[in-house]
Amino acid sequence: MKRAILGLALLVALPASLRAQGYLLRLDGRLQSVAYRGVRLDSIPLSAVDTAANGALYSPDGYAVACAPGGAYCSFYRAGSSVQNAPATVSGDLTMWGLGLPGLSVHANARAGGDLVGGSWPGTEPAFQLLEAYARYQRDWLTAQLGRQVRRGRLGFTGFDGAAVGARAAGLGLSAEGYLGLGLARGSVLPATSNLLNPFDEFQPTQRQLVAGVDGDWRFGYGDVHAEYQREVDRDTHNFVSERVGVTASLHPIRYFRVDGGSEYDLASGSWGSSEVDVTVTPHRRFGASGGIRLYRPFFNLWTIWGAFSPVGFHSYRGSAWVQPVGRLELRGSGEHYQYEETLTSTALVSVADHGWRWALGAGLGLGPQWHTALNYHVESGPGASSRGWDGSVSWTSGTTLTLTADGGYMERPLEFRYEQSNLGWAGLNGDLKVNERLHFNLSGTWYGEDRQRPDASGFDWSQTRIVAGVSWLVGSGADRLSLPPAVRRRDSR
Repeated sequence: MKRAILGLALLVALPASLRAQGYLLRLDGRLQSVAYRGVRLDSIPLSAVDTAANGALYSPDGYAVACAPGGAYCSFYRAGSSVQNAPATVSGDLTMWGLGLPGLSVHANARAGGDLVGGSWPGTEPAFQLLEAYARYQRDWLTAQLGRQVRRGRLGFTGFDGAAVGARAAGLGLSAEGYLGLGLARGSVLPATSNLLNPFDEFQPTQRQLVAGVDGDWRFGYGDVHAEYQREVDRDTHNFVSERVGVTASLHPIRYFRVDGGSEYDLASGSWGSSEVDVTVTPHRRFGASGGIRLYRPFFNLWTIWGAFSPVGFHSYRGSAWVQPVGRLELRGSGEHYQYEETLTSTALVSVADHGWRWALGAGLGLGPQWHTALNYHVESGPGASSRGWDGSVSWTSGTTLTLTADGGYMERPLEFRYEQSNLGWAGLNGDLKVNERLHFNLSGTWYGEDRQRPDASGFDWSQTRIVAGVSWLVGSGADRLSLPPAVRRRDSR
């Protein structure tokens, strides 16, 4: 935790040491109080088990037990003790310019976190995380970045320590950028060699992988196209970790009509990845509709074991529509049907569903300029589980200063492969206060009540309460306090 505080203090103190330069610093703090309970494994001797009239096995105090054939003991789960956590995070986002070279700026984004009551909460290790830290040089047609960077695109999030160089021809609507560096683990700001990423054990790389790629954009009168190529190489074995290409396009050839789509191809495995096409029509400002098809297929790096299980994807057909029949009333609905691909496995004694569907209806009503209400209902049925429920909210706003929201809902979750049915209800309050353009506060509290309907003693209370407080503070230098430097203002917003 000391390292986290020191790292964030350095990020805060740095602008103060560069008074002649311009800077923009945003600090965000978040504190959460969470009370919940889990389960703990227990066992009893086989001789102490009671047998019900229907053949079910119970412990003397009423818990359903599982007894392995030939075993001397039977196991079951009791209610765990109440657990209290207080995770806290502070993040800082810093941009500096005016460093003596026109077009040069520096960007850093870091986060510090920990549990104030000494527990272990997901995302708080390591205590200090450097998300991004790079120098950026930008002129009319050239862009260069050096340092820790994160790429966001069709192929997902890719973090690396290295360099990126881009060029653009504004008159032709063309731009391209290439990058090269040492990669970070997928979905993390840690290298794949970090001890915190166990249990990779003997499969864990001993050197960071090499990441290289190229992005390209073409913007024209009625749309834009974005293409990506990315390759990752294991420096231990010099084998591919991944090699993929992706394309995303958005076309609006005529008024009120838009087509969005994209696809991925895994060159390393020779298979198509996730792909989709959606068509949106808005012939009038009071109603519109969209529909499309989608193929989802999971992607795994070649060095992981998951690809050996031959995971299959699913394809789906989806649609949605909305209408404003009168005034501030909006009605909306959506639906989707999906089906998994053939797994080429045999389950002679079990019949398993391979398709499912979901649909939802909702309404929103504005009661004047300050009040707004919303009510939604959803139903989903698919392999393994289903759910149905509703949620609603009422919010009041006082101009741009204060917003108060009350929300709640209820959901039933019958589980196909479980011994129980779970019903969940929740209710919460949220307050959002904007003191000025630089200071922003948020406070919310939510109660979750879960009822697991079991015929034994395991139907105990799973309820929990969460309270969250947050603050956002924006500081800057001189008249540029609330604006970005020219080199950053022209950055591609993709």
